[in-house]
Amino acid sequence: MSTTICQVMAFIVSSLGVAGCIVSTAMDMWSTQDLYDNPVTAVFQYQGLWRSCVRQSSGFTECRPYFTILGLPAMFQAVRALMIVGIVLGILGLFVCIFALKCIRIGNMEDSAKANMTLTSGIMFIVAGLCAITGVSVFANMLVTNFWMSTANMYQGMQNVQNRYTFGSALFVGWVAGGLALVGGIMMCLACRGLVPEESRYKAVSYNASGRNISYRTGPYKVGSGYEPETKTRKGAGYEEAARSEDGRRSYPSKYDYV
Repeated sequence: MSTTICQVMAFIVSSLGVAGCIVSTAMDMWSTQDLYDNPVTAVFQYQGLWRSCVRQSSGFTECRPYFTILGLPAMFQAVRALMIVGIVLGILGLFVCIFALKCIRIGNMEDSAKANMTLTSGIMFIVAGLCAITGVSVFANMLVTNFWMSTANMYQGMQNVQNRYTFGSALFVGWVAGGLALVGGIMMCLACRGLVPEESRYKAVSYNASGRNISYRTGPYKVGSGYEPETKTRKGAGYEEAARSEDGRRSYPSKYDYV
């Protein structure tokens, strides 16, 4: 699978996941009235994150929003916060992912920049999916706890009439949407590896001169050009600097001085 196809598929899957999170958050059927003991009822109640609704047998439905924030349970508010954070991160990830697609060129953007943007959007999708799954799971745990407490109270005869609530359709939409966002984020992170440019290593080639530039001057002595290494001074009587003679000429040791 090429990098472009992987990116496009991840974008589509993540978009479905983010859209599902928005739909799940806006739905009213997070918890529905359990009709196991009373299948025929004139009133059917269901609740969401933002309002509670009552549907009558005549088909008339009335919804009432929650006018208070402090009066709601802490876990209920935590579910709201998780879903909102997941939606915000998912939308931001979609905007970043659009500019990170390999098939879209914007100016002189390099592949390394697209790789970083792809990785960033993938992490955002993963966090958004985890927030959605966590929020829905926390709400489901609240429903299970309240359901069994209500059931125990009903069997003990503590209350004659007790409304029990079970899972609504919004929970299943949230679970699926969170899973899609999570899978899309993982695919986006995998696509990042194909955008990272390979490091090309060039071997340095040293060029040496074919010969040494040596300058010559007229006379029996050779003068170096500065490229030759300095010769070490050898200790000995024959190699000491000769004193100048009276007529200004330098005297040099003869071959008999070395014996």
